[in-house]
Amino acid sequence: MITVITCCAITVEAQTGWQQSFGLSSGQELIKALKIKDSITFCNEPVPLNEWDVRERLERELLVSLSNSDDVILWLKRSHRYFPHIEKVLKTKLLPDDLKYIVITESHLKPMATSSKGAVGFWQFIESTASRYGMTINKDIDERRNFFTSTETALSYLKDLYDIFGSWTLAAAAYNMGEDGLKTEMLMQKMNDYYKLYLNQETQRYILKILAAKMILSNPAKYGFHLTEDDLYKPVKVDQVEINLTKPVPIYLIARAANTYFKVIKDLNPHFNNYYIPAGRHYILIPKGSASGFQERYENLLSDWFLEKDKVVYTVQKGDNLESIAKRFNVSIKAIMKWNNLSGLRDIAPGKRLDIFTDADILNSPGQ
Repeated sequence: MITVITCCAITVEAQTGWQQSFGLSSGQELIKALKIKDSITFCNEPVPLNEWDVRERLERELLVSLSNSDDVILWLKRSHRYFPHIEKVLKTKLLPDDLKYIVITESHLKPMATSSKGAVGFWQFIESTASRYGMTINKDIDERRNFFTSTETALSYLKDLYDIFGSWTLAAAAYNMGEDGLKTEMLMQKMNDYYKLYLNQETQRYILKILAAKMILSNPAKYGFHLTEDDLYKPVKVDQVEINLTKPVPIYLIARAANTYFKVIKDLNPHFNNYYIPAGRHYILIPKGSASGFQERYENLLSDWFLEKDKVVYTVQKGDNLESIAKRFNVSIKAIMKWNNLSGLRDIAPGKRLDIFTDADILNSPGQ
């Protein structure tokens, strides 16, 4: 079965070239940027800007964001690539559009983002939460890096948090610090208003960071960012193919079947951790248009690969080690470890069968 996935584009105010400096360098320009004349909401929940500390906290996050103009430019460029799908899922799930700005604060829309606390991917899931919601995380796959899977999961999690707390603002805060932690603080402080809760510094800044991102991305020209349509990163157009594997298969083989090369498949499918796709059923993104004839090319390449693979198997002998085997075949130890998914130098024993591809196998293989 082959399913086609396409992404639509969003409209960003387009102007002819850079009409003014995007770096708000003068103090007066920054002061102008901080003037908030209209009311602000998060998911239609009002932000109490009449309270001096809330206004001060928001101004701080605006200043921090605007002082990192390179980050803001990348927000604007990347959002054009990723927001259309997030907006589509939000609409399907009948969820507030403002939730899309959470991903900016979490990862700046970087698939390989990783935090010091072990949170991974676009939506920065920790392993326990991701596993609770059925995401696959093992040595071969980490679905937290899959944009489509992680987006569905994050929005489902946020909806569950809203059902618990009855407020999108509190739901977002709980997304950051965990529902148990937020419940505990609400209980200890006898307070159910995010803006009046005393929380850890990260969570205390969290909603204000999201609001700063919303304000800038909703009206970039106000803050000195004038991007044309050509400046923005285009949504990636892809096909999706389904494959069922009884054994691991190298990603480069999938790439050849898709008439492309290894890096393209890895970039489109960052949730695959290694050089092989493990056994099982998988839905793989490939460049748009390459699904036509993919299955036939894939089956032919797979058949040839299994035949060739039988010719390069080496059986470990008594006294062998990875260094001696690598020297014998003139390949690197690291390559042998990757070909055979070995975790350590001593992870071999007499009788173990190793796949060994010589330099000639690599150099004589057709490029794409």
